[in-house]
Amino acid sequence: MLYCSVVLLLFFVFSSALHDDLSVVGCSDFYGEDMYTLDGEVIWYADFKKGEGVRPQPDFIDPIDVPGGYEAAVNEQQICRFNLNVSRRGMKDLPLEKDPPSSLIIYTRNDVELGEKNILICHVSGFYPAPVKVSWTKNGEKVTEGTSINIPFPNKDGSFNQISRLEFIPQQGDIYSCSVEHLALNQPLTRMWDVETTQPGVGPAVFCGVGLTIGLLGVAAGTFFLIKGNECS
Repeated sequence: MLYCSVVLLLFFVFSSALHDDLSVVGCSDFYGEDMYTLDGEVIWYADFKKGEGVRPQPDFIDPIDVPGGYEAAVNEQQICRFNLNVSRRGMKDLPLEKDPPSSLIIYTRNDVELGEKNILICHVSGFYPAPVKVSWTKNGEKVTEGTSINIPFPNKDGSFNQISRLEFIPQQGDIYSCSVEHLALNQPLTRMWDVETTQPGVGPAVFCGVGLTIGLLGVAAGTFFLIKGNECS
């Protein structure tokens, strides 16, 4: 996995009493980012691999178009990389700041029903610089089909968070894992998710059932000794 030695990020924040707008332009030797957000939601971003702008809003809202946005993003990347080279020369004797992920959680989008399509979400947060690399496994085997990852999103403290998704059909006993690689990690950070132990309501129902059984046994035993005690008196 390759990482650049310097990442240049520019933040433009426009705030009013009702809304917060954030525009992010970032680049490295191997990565480019140009995105626009409104109140913490990504409204538009440039996909430099596909060569187009992306509007990730759901279908039920009016899409927000950015005419000429992708072409402008390409030009901004050229400027960003020029400034990156200038910064690299000026910072050549400075150590690179590196913060590993402070949080890694894995959960499902919907309640789990065996045999029904669902999405596993791996949420990585608190790392710097961006991005991270996320990989998935199912029962120890690497999975690439049905996976996706969003662009890094800045946190208020200057670190980043990123979300990877895996489309899957839960089956009893399947075990999934989400592994994260980052410049500040000596080895991947991994979280496991077990279909068997995450069925909704199974754990509490079992423990409540056990507790009720023990309680009834306790009442029965108390009644027995009470009767025996009365017989002896």
